Amino acid sequence: MAPNDSAQTTEEAEDLAAGRRRAARYFVPVAVAGVAAATIGLVPALAASGDPDLPKISAQELIEKMAASETQQLSGSVKINTDLGLPLGGLAGLGGGSFAPKGPGGPGAGSSADPQGKLMELATGSHTLRVAADGPDKTKVSILEDAAEYSLIHNGDEVWAYDSASNEAFHAKDGGSGEKGKEHEALPKDLPTTPKQFADEALKAAGDTTSVTVGGTAQVAGRDAYQLVIKPKQSGSTIGSIKIAVDAENGVPLKFTLTPAGGGKAVIDAGFTKVDFSKPAASTFDFTPPKGAKVTEADELEKSEGARNHEGFKGPKDLKGHEDFEGAEDFKGLNVIGEGWTSIAKIEMPGGQGSGAPKGEDMPPEASKLLDALGDKVEGKFGSGTVFETRLVNALMTDDGTVYVGAVTKDALVKAANEGK
Repeated sequence: MAPNDSAQTTEEAEDLAAGRRRAARYFVPVAVAGVAAATIGLVPALAASGDPDLPKISAQELIEKMAASETQQLSGSVKINTDLGLPLGGLAGLGGGSFAPKGPGGPGAGSSADPQGKLMELATGSHTLRVAADGPDKTKVSILEDAAEYSLIHNGDEVWAYDSASNEAFHAKDGGSGEKGKEHEALPKDLPTTPKQFADEALKAAGDTTSVTVGGTAQVAGRDAYQLVIKPKQSGSTIGSIKIAVDAENGVPLKFTLTPAGGGKAVIDAGFTKVDFSKPAASTFDFTPPKGAKVTEADELEKSEGARNHEGFKGPKDLKGHEDFEGAEDFKGLNVIGEGWTSIAKIEMPGGQGSGAPKGEDMPPEASKLLDALGDKVEGKFGSGTVFETRLVNALMTDDGTVYVGAVTKDALVKAANEGK
């Protein structure tokens, strides 16, 4: 090989190496971009991989499937997240720091295990529940707390509630399942605690003002489900949509999600994290108060509260003309304005014209401060008033003592008050 050939070969080799380096500089970003593009292209597929491929079903068929479901036995865990935008912690503080009744003789006297107060805690925050059911007469709901547990057990004509934090139990005969005994009026039987109960309440509102569709599929607690989507057709509602995940096999609602029209996270998100549709053990619904537990009987509590609250009041016949009972004849009840999702309740408070909202000097300083912080002053043909807003339910209290309340916007309340309906 000639010397100049050797030099040329070396030069060509260096050029080739440089070319490879340049190619590498360009190729690597292109390759990365290609991989990124491929990955991005896979994202929808990966995201959808958890959604089961189920036979097509119409909204009407899905609702019929829910209605026809004969599943009455189940057990599992339910996660409830509620964000109504209510300062319930502050409101509870005005009442002594808890919704649960406290100490004998004073305000809220009774039992900390009384369901009337305890289950109201589900109206705010995040909670984990254990639930079990064996037909309508055997149910158990337990609220799991950091270092305690609250349980409400319905077994035939017996209702027990137990608060492990205070070691107090509450007992009532017949929670409404039979004709024997007396039903304790304070038991909040209608308070929804499972996705099915939330779904039942939502479906009651379905009608001409409502759009009901099937919005794809989902998997909840390891179960294949259809997504039933309920939306208001009317404008002015604070409710954006309600989604109910319905078990594809047995028609049982597995998850309930209510999203506000204003966006953001759900107002109510309640769904099973675990669920089993086999028959729970009979012992699940047995309850005996632990040794040393304070037991409050519903009947005795009602008698004692009646004596405290109505001293000298001997019965309904004494109500008419009772000197201490003022304003009842002035209460005009409520009138419902509109229909469907934009219904507004108009309530005329006792005292009539000029009674207005409670004045600052008539209430505790804490309450007055809280109302001032919550309220938004408005004016219109009705005069002036105060609007109290949450993420779902809003209320307008006019200075003449009329209240307008509904799951509607502030503008809808002001319009109703202006029209004087």
